[in-house]
Amino acid sequence: MHKVVSRDGTTIAYEKAGEGPPVVLLGGGFRDHTAFDTLIPYLAPHCTVYAYDRRGRGQSGDSPDYTVEKEIEDLQAVIDEAGGRAAVFGGSSGAILALEAALAGARISRLALLEPPYRVPGFRTPPAGFAERLDALLAEGRRGEAVEYFLGEHVGFPPEWIKEWKDSPLWPSNEALAHTLPYDTAVMGDGRVPVERMAGLRMETLVINSDHTGDWLLAAAEATAAALPNGRRLELPGVWHRVLPEVLGPVLVAFVTA
Repeated sequence: MHKVVSRDGTTIAYEKAGEGPPVVLLGGGFRDHTAFDTLIPYLAPHCTVYAYDRRGRGQSGDSPDYTVEKEIEDLQAVIDEAGGRAAVFGGSSGAILALEAALAGARISRLALLEPPYRVPGFRTPPAGFAERLDALLAEGRRGEAVEYFLGEHVGFPPEWIKEWKDSPLWPSNEALAHTLPYDTAVMGDGRVPVERMAGLRMETLVINSDHTGDWLLAAAEATAAALPNGRRLELPGVWHRVLPEVLGPVLVAFVTA
């Protein structure tokens, strides 16, 4: 993997593929750059793709004093490697991070967001003290319990869904990345769509949702697109919180190369 040093000295690892207009891929919770392995083949013939490990994940470094601002600096460091300006695609909490980066003035040409998990009125929110409880579980080394707690209380999975996750091949990697869940929690902030701040963002933004996602994620996608002056929403074939790569890829290529 390639490496770049972020502003605070943290090393950020990324993969680069293809040739054409640059696009940076930004993953969400429990994910490193390998989450895009099935998507990149659809992008690389048309774009120069940069898929990186967010800090604390994969081959990237970390720092003891996490802030969302440092993650924004990480993204800008990768954008600088891409020539100083690039389109950005973010999924889940990565979508919120990408949007926060754009609001902070990161040099993003176009923004594509897959189901930013905001909390809109009428849908459940994490309980009071969620972040503190999550930190306590991790401090005690109870990584599996921390993952279960995040999935149940933040994502809203019922017990039977959590059991399916625990029985899947992905569970060990979920536990291995449990220490980054507070990072995603910080990125998502109070969970509300930042309507007032987004009103001044003139960047062309595509908000994507799956046609088989959850009701609250659909509502969040609708609210996000509605709050962006140059935002539009597109529903694509997929499953819960994920769009099929063979469908998503051509859509992103058309958006990035337009």
